Amino acid sequence: MEHVTLNVSGMSCGHCVKAVEGSVGKLQGVKKVSVMLDKGQVDVEFDANVVSLNTIKETIDDQGYDVK
Repeated sequence: MEHVTLNVSGMSCGHCVKAVEGSVGKLQGVKKVSVMLDKGQVDVEFDANVVSLNTIKETIDDQGYDVK
């Protein structure tokens, strides 16, 4: 399992948390996703053989947030 902490801007409320955790959590290969709203970060634990980091970043971007 891979673990990464992404810096994400634009998240400001509970809806943002649900949008990111919901969309990333549905990806095949993602075991755990946790948004830290106060830090502007998203922790993701995933199987790199099933889903790529780029796919995870694109999924967050598709929700309207900027992954740095």
